[in-house]
This record gives sequence, structure tokens and C-alpha cells, in this order.
Amino acid sequence: MKPERTVLVVAHVERPAAVRVARIVVDRLTAAGMTVRVLASEAAELGTADTEIAPPTALAANDAEMMLVIGGDGTLLRAAGVPLLGVNLGHVGFLAEAEPEDLSEAVDQVVGGKYEIERRMTVDVSVRANGDVITTTWALNEASVEKGARERMLDLVMEVDGRPLSRWGCDGVVFATPTGSTAYAFSAGGPVVWPEVEALLLAPISAHALFARPMVVSPRSVLAAEVIGPAWGQGETSRAVLWCDGRRRVDLDPGARVEVRRGSQPVLLARLRGVSAGAEGSEVSAPFTDRLVAKFDLPVTGWRGKGDRRQAAQGGTAAQQEAAARRETPAARQRDEEPGGDA
Repeated sequence: MKPERTVLVVAHVERPAAVRVARIVVDRLTAAGMTVRVLASEAAELGTADTEIAPPTALAANDAEMMLVIGGDGTLLRAAGVPLLGVNLGHVGFLAEAEPEDLSEAVDQVVGGKYEIERRMTVDVSVRANGDVITTTWALNEASVEKGARERMLDLVMEVDGRPLSRWGCDGVVFATPTGSTAYAFSAGGPVVWPEVEALLLAPISAHALFARPMVVSPRSVLAAEVIGPAWGQGETSRAVLWCDGRRRVDLDPGARVEVRRGSQPVLLARLRGVSAGAEGSEVSAPFTDRLVAKFDLPVTGWRGKGDRRQAAQGGTAAQQEAAARRETPAARQRDEEPGGDA
């Protein structure tokens, strides 16, 4: 007798598209003989039968083989502890493994166990006041310290490994993981870091300082930001807000200290296996470079690398053929030949 396999399905139920996709996923997994578990807070919206109902706590993932998350990356980030597989309904969705058009194939691969587990680095975040730890939390993408009032500049002293680095009058600072390098840190002008690189990123937000560039430091480093004031002669002390993954908020008073270090627990991501054109057999999903090209629609016309010739000899995947067709339009050719200004 085969052991029972359970999948926890979590959806962004405020989005009708997510609800529709979730119902399809639940039906397909149930038809394949798998046990499907949904959260009690989402069961009514999903309107599914023959499912287990679990309270909306971390215990919902107990004994589950996988958590399948339907929505944008923001939805994905609230899940942790078991391997996660996301169906992207957001805009960029680097964490999500499947797009809605890939849904059937994605579910089939889950049923067939054709996936591998990828460990993603997290950060542990602590907030101190008068030397005492008052809050602890974590993040997969980033922890950001931001100004609490739109009209007021934030005054921060930055620190790396117990040594002061610089004082910035700014809108804030982003402490990011490699996973978060394509999220808020990217918008703040930080570098794109490949997921397998172990490092911490520090990216200032609109800092009024000569030395205010994004920095990449050792994963063993401890980064800190101290909120001070009055802020550059504004006459009032500056208040700040700590956001973790854009979901968890902590208000910071002047004198507060935010410390960021490598997380003790990684997040596990399920990566589907795609069929390789070479003799190596199967490989996990698409390389990160391909993800960048696809998500940002980067111009690659003219590339004649080994992989390109190999795919071309076999006709390439449907997605690659479609992307190639888009690039062959007159507008796309013009875009490739004449890069736009703010891109």
C-alpha cells in the first residue's frame, strides 16, 4: 500500500483568478488520488469538496509533502516549513515556479514526484531599544527600514560587523537576500544576485550622501541600522518603520536599532523538472538567466550560444518559439537594436 500523500493548497482568495486556479488544482490533485488540505479561512471561497480543512496556522502544513501556493510572491512568502511551489498570478513572480498556462503540466509533475528541493537563504531580524531586544522576526526577500512620515527624511547610521559605516539622510535602507535582489532591492538600484550565491545585500533608498552605493557583504556579516534624530536639522526626531517582505510591520522610535543576519532556517522551494535536450536527462526548471530574460523581456536576439543551437535543432520549447516569434516582429527588432532610455 502506497503511503498517503498530502498537499496543502493556499490561495490568494481576494483574487478571483487565484480562486479559479485553486479549484482546478484541487480537483486535479484529488482525481490523482492525493489528499488535498485547505485552510479553514479559505475553504468557503474555494468551494471544494473532499478536502481536509486545517486551521490557518503553521500546523496546517504538518505531514504535508508540499505547499502549493496560488498567487503572487507576496502570498508565497507567508508559507514556510515545507517545500513550496507557487503558481504566479502576480507581475514578475521570480519565486513562483509555474505560470497559469503551465498549470496542467505542473500538477502532473507534482503527482509524479518530478521535482527537486532548492534551499533559499533567509534573514533573521531583531529590533533593540535601549539595548534590549523588543522584537524578532524574519524575511525571505528583505527587511527594509523606511521613513515613517512622507514629508520627513530618515536619519540612519549604518553598521557592518559592529563597525560604523556611514550616516545617511535617506528614505530608508533595504537589507536583502539573493532571493530578494530581484524584489525591493532591485527597485532601489541594487544588483541582481544569482540565488545560489550566499551573501547579504545592503541598498540605500534615495540617500543624500556621497558614499551611498548598494553593497554586497559576507553571509556571516551582521548588518545594522540605528534610527537617530533630529534628522539633518529638520527640527523633529525622525520616526521609522521596519517592513519584512512587505507584510510584517514594526514601528521604530528614535534610538531603535535594527540588526539583520543570516537566517537560521532556509525556505524550501520545489523546482519542477524540465526535460533537458542533452544527455544529462532531466534538469530543474529553467536556469535563473532564462528567468531574468523571460520576466524582464530582455533582448537576446543574435545570441548563438551552444544551448541556443541545440534547442533550435530540436525546434525549441513552445515558450521559446513564442518568445522568438515576438522578437521577430518589427517593433521588437527595433527595440533590440535601439535600447530605450530608462530600461
